[in-house]
Amino acid sequence: MSFRDDAEDGRGDLRKPFLHTGSWYRMGSRMGSSMLGSSQALRDKSISVVACVLIVALGPIQFGFTSGYSSPTQSAIIEDLGLTVSESLMIAAIPNIIGWLAISFARDSSFLYMGRLLEGFGVGIISYTVPVYIAEIAPQNLRGSLGSVNQLSVTLGIMLAYLLGLFVEWRILAVLGILPCTILIPGLFFIPESPRWLAKMGMTEDFETSLQVLRGFDADISIEVNEIKRSVASTTRRTTIRFADLKERRYWFPLMVGIGLLMLQQLSGINGVLFYSSTIFEAAGVKSSNAATFGVGAIQVIATAVTTWLVDKAGRRVLLIVSSFGMTLSLLVVAVSFFLKDVVSSDSSVYSIMGILSVVGVVAMVVTFSLGMGAIPWVIMSEILPINIKGLAGSIATLSNWFFAWVVTMTANLLLDWSSGGTFTIYMVVSAFTIVFVTLWVPETKGRTLEEIQWSFR
Repeated sequence: MSFRDDAEDGRGDLRKPFLHTGSWYRMGSRMGSSMLGSSQALRDKSISVVACVLIVALGPIQFGFTSGYSSPTQSAIIEDLGLTVSESLMIAAIPNIIGWLAISFARDSSFLYMGRLLEGFGVGIISYTVPVYIAEIAPQNLRGSLGSVNQLSVTLGIMLAYLLGLFVEWRILAVLGILPCTILIPGLFFIPESPRWLAKMGMTEDFETSLQVLRGFDADISIEVNEIKRSVASTTRRTTIRFADLKERRYWFPLMVGIGLLMLQQLSGINGVLFYSSTIFEAAGVKSSNAATFGVGAIQVIATAVTTWLVDKAGRRVLLIVSSFGMTLSLLVVAVSFFLKDVVSSDSSVYSIMGILSVVGVVAMVVTFSLGMGAIPWVIMSEILPINIKGLAGSIATLSNWFFAWVVTMTANLLLDWSSGGTFTIYMVVSAFTIVFVTLWVPETKGRTLEEIQWSFR
């Protein structure tokens, strides 16, 4: 069924947005010029798009704060609640977002399980919804940069958790974790719905209004409107996609690329490195491991900001290949350093040098990850999935990402206890395979509309 069918039989009303977001824009468009002065800047060119991105970016900041919470607080939580190492590992492995109050008022490990479970539910939704929303509202020349704001916000949240963890105790840090979503919720009432989603649901008038708001009231949107309508009309008229349909290249190829990139992003070991960075730095001989962890978080923010600036200039494929190559070399350095530390005397100068080298390698791995593999898999996933299966396919891709994040987080401490050098060797092999995967299968999406990208898979 197409969006026209929904409009004709009246069932489209059942699919209208639960929240009529962005209504202040529509009110402003009907008022006289005397009422428009104060909000004119937001409606010029791409400024309204940037404002929308900044509001939804509060979600990934919450995401990052959740991810970074474990590193500076792990030892204090174990001490205060009398947890064993295995209990702490299990808690850290359960996915992340909204149970900060449960964590803050925890009296035993059951509160931590509940809090982390609730956090994970929220983060799972945010990690898929935000990049897709940004991709669907952004103009093609800014889509890569604005899409990378998602990962930039995640790294900013991680850095804030590391920084605040140096100064406040873990219960207060949990309370502070509520702030991003507390600001996000009212902000959602001031942004328009995705025009492509509205078009798919058959809400033609709302779709054109939303697109006009995002591009500016003086912009000519007729070409983009026709492209979106053509794309929606060309998709299948069935409201559901059968598994047999996934045999078509236009479905299985983008799904394979999206899932593959998000799986490899996690299997590179980045979450294991970030969650247990303090432990890794202690093993490397760094005395102030929490301060070093904050330093890594700050470097990650800077590197991701560079990616945000480069992605629409250099292209997605180039940055992914450079990032994966840099990660492979960095992980090789770390693995060799830990292997050599195991065979030399702890009193020798070589042991100290290997400790420094392993820290340099970990930092280089985080930097090179942030230059491509951090942000771009989410950008590409949000760009290449066909609109009629985007919900299902995006959910599968996000589920795959979080499943392998869980696997890596669950096994990282165990692998590090087994062999630090061996752990980083495994991650290095995955990063080397990522270079091959990107070179052979990942398409360049820079400078193309979403409709052009999806037509290329037919």
